[in-house]
Amino acid sequence: MTMSARKEAAPAAATLTADGITHELREAILSGAIGVGVQLKQEALARRFGVSRIPVREALKRLEAEGLLRHVARQGSVVAAKSVDDLIETLDIRIALETRALRLAIPHLTEVDFVAAREVLQRYEASEVPREWAELNLEFHTALYRACNRPTLVRMIVDTVKGIDVHLRVLQSHSVGHKSSLDEHGDILRACEARDIPRAIALLEAHIEHTQNALSQSPLASSAVTY
Repeated sequence: MTMSARKEAAPAAATLTADGITHELREAILSGAIGVGVQLKQEALARRFGVSRIPVREALKRLEAEGLLRHVARQGSVVAAKSVDDLIETLDIRIALETRALRLAIPHLTEVDFVAAREVLQRYEASEVPREWAELNLEFHTALYRACNRPTLVRMIVDTVKGIDVHLRVLQSHSVGHKSSLDEHGDILRACEARDIPRAIALLEAHIEHTQNALSQSPLASSAVTY
């Protein structure tokens, strides 16, 4: 094979895969750079990322599965908007998934897990950026859930949380206090350290219900969609 042939056969280092495109689009949606209701066209995205439509199509399917996009007839993929009722129901699903994960995890949590969770809470307390609160919230919870040894369950939790994160951003900024959430996290961690499963489960359920109650009482509750 000639040198020119080898160059033609070698893939371009900068070419994004479906994973990379999914990550880029997810970050743009969650940051608000791509707003709710915006149409995402495969052809335009393929040109933007310098790829064929195949990895773009796969990325859009993944984001639809996460709840960040929805398919609209004659429009294609559109950044999804969710009603308050939809969000409250999704939080019910979170309660079911996360209480199960925590119940299974607590007997297996080690001091290494507790140190990791405390370190996340320290960063959470120091942060003044609502976007970081959402990321640190998920990092804290998964630090506790990973010990359940149910990777599919933990992945479902992560996908569910990320799927509604963009819709809860305003709520986290204005309705759900940073301090109260930090206190609730601390209480959950102490219950886990004490191996008090019933108390930890009750605190976790109340923690998520706090967000549900804030949603119900927010101005968004009178609107058809959030954001």
